[in-house]
Amino acid sequence: MKLRTKLILAFLSIISIPVILVIIITALLSSYHLRSLQRSDNYNFFSDSTIQVFNAATVSVKEDIVRQIESDPDAFLDESYINGVNEQLQYSFTYIAVEKDGELYYNGLGSRKDEQVRSLFSEMSGTYDGDTAQMYTKIDKNSCLVDSWTLEFGDRTGGHVLLISFIGKLLPGIRLMLSQLLIVIVIIMVVIALLMFGWIYKTILRRIGELKKAANEIKNGNLDYELKVEGNDEIGMLCQDFEDMRLKLKETAEESVRSEAESKELISNISHDLKTPITAIKGYVEGIMDGVASSPEKLDKYIRTIYVKANDMDRLIDELTIYSKIDTNRIPYTFSKIDISEYFDDCVNELGIELESKGIILNFSNYLESSVTVIADSEQLKRVINNIVSNSVKYMDKPKGIINVRLKDVGDYVQIEIEDNGKGIAAKDMPYIFDRFYRADSSRNSAQGGSGIGLAIVKKIIEDHGGNIWATSKEGVGTVMYFVLRKHQEVIYEQNFNN
Repeated sequence: MKLRTKLILAFLSIISIPVILVIIITALLSSYHLRSLQRSDNYNFFSDSTIQVFNAATVSVKEDIVRQIESDPDAFLDESYINGVNEQLQYSFTYIAVEKDGELYYNGLGSRKDEQVRSLFSEMSGTYDGDTAQMYTKIDKNSCLVDSWTLEFGDRTGGHVLLISFIGKLLPGIRLMLSQLLIVIVIIMVVIALLMFGWIYKTILRRIGELKKAANEIKNGNLDYELKVEGNDEIGMLCQDFEDMRLKLKETAEESVRSEAESKELISNISHDLKTPITAIKGYVEGIMDGVASSPEKLDKYIRTIYVKANDMDRLIDELTIYSKIDTNRIPYTFSKIDISEYFDDCVNELGIELESKGIILNFSNYLESSVTVIADSEQLKRVINNIVSNSVKYMDKPKGIINVRLKDVGDYVQIEIEDNGKGIAAKDMPYIFDRFYRADSSRNSAQGGSGIGLAIVKKIIEDHGGNIWATSKEGVGTVMYFVLRKHQEVIYEQNFNN
């Protein structure tokens, strides 16, 4: 349920529920008090004035009196009938009196009030409107409402019937009823307010409090504090957004920790790898300075070794530069159309000379049936080939190393395979070889050197070219690296355009 709907329901409940309950309780209390006054169910409490209340209180008896006058007026001369009517009216502090032929025949108030009742008959004589009259007066300082009817008895004599209602005696009961009603109304309003507060507290305030507590926990660095999400209203959606934010912050924090750890590992790896060529360069330079390289041949060997080690250092620094641009997608590319066969033929010739000096044979097989071009960055693609071949050389454990490079046509793509007969990669390490800083069996491979980001860079470059890379390996046999590049289909596009 939406928060707006809850507030609307709360507002309507605060208004409608007390009103309905007050009406019900008012009806019950009115009925109870008026029954206690008259012992009758014929009251209609909801009238416009106090006099109308008393009229309503005796309406049933008045109707009976009118019917009796019309049907059998002599019944008012029957003592048992008139006593019964008087006893019924006494519960509402109302009494009956009968006058026959100008004489007081019956006085429900008792003989002590005979003179006062006679004076009432006399006062009412000038107020008749037809056969009925009504007057407001006082008897012994008590406010009374007097109703009178004229009638004719069977002996042709006239008479009158009076109903005398003591308003002052009924008012205390009405006041008590209204006081009780006011108390009940207050109690109802308090109970409804408490119930509504409890509902709002449970559905809104308590959840806002939990949200505040969760915010404080996160502010204090506790990203593991989980906020329980309840409901699908605005508060529930806010809690869900907050929980999503917490998970994102936690993920970012964990990523930051991992990144820091990776950076430390990179610095450690690069430091280790730089130290090796620097130590070698220092050694050979000291040899030259000390005159150890006395012959031109030996001097030339020392200088070439220094040059190779300096290139190794340059390659490591270059990898570090590329690594810093991976996350921000800032690797510089200069794409151009390349004939893939010619490109790999040149690369293999260049690498073959270097590998031959290390006792490794490099074979190149081109299975492409025709000239195929791709859109690629020649420098970055060369980095891919060099990184893969460098890995093969680094982990070569055979006396006679062999590296095979193959080009194959696979539909819309050119597939490049670089296979070696090195030590291979364990099956448990295969899913992670393209992850940054991952090195299979790092305890043994630390001596081999390497930053651990070479294959991660390779994967990034191939994917940025719209290709894909994967590998297969078997321990003790060797490893095959596969990657594919999409063919450039300019000719097909031109034919389609011309058609």
